[in-house]
Amino acid sequence: MKINETEIEVVRGGVLESDAQAIVNAANTAMRGGGGVDGAIHDAAGKELMAELMEVAPHGAETSVPVLTRGHNLKQEYVIHVAGPVWSEARAGECEKLLHSCYRGALEMADEKELASLAFCSISTGIYGYPLALAAPVAVKTIVEYLWEHPQTGLRRVLFAMFGKEEYEVFCSALKKSQLS
Repeated sequence: MKINETEIEVVRGGVLESDAQAIVNAANTAMRGGGGVDGAIHDAAGKELMAELMEVAPHGAETSVPVLTRGHNLKQEYVIHVAGPVWSEARAGECEKLLHSCYRGALEMADEKELASLAFCSISTGIYGYPLALAAPVAVKTIVEYLWEHPQTGLRRVLFAMFGKEEYEVFCSALKKSQLS
């Protein structure tokens, strides 16, 4: 899908495999590494990433507040770390707003750094339990709306890098549905 000059696509594979200039890390609020994609990014980037995070986010970051670091040993130049919401059906509306803020904040940060490409993983759908079928449409809608609202963005490529088959299929479906609306 293309909006203005920006291509949006869903690719199969993890963010670390992407050729994007920056990747988005589904971090935790402590900003000190963890499991899943967060752990994989920290392992691949090396201990310099942790040292930088301790400097730029000494007390962590609140849910949906992005933190920028260099990529260190990664092939990507930057990492945007953002803690997504922990899913709660009782707080579904609040969770949706927070998830929206995660994606939007990462896009805003990418624009501030004048990045040309950005790869997202699926934020909050792992251990944080956000249902994939609910999270993917929020992610896609947020990015589509942002690109329509910011026709002068320097972003030329936004990727959803989906490691698992189910994630890939659900995000492909969400992107396809966004093209029809």
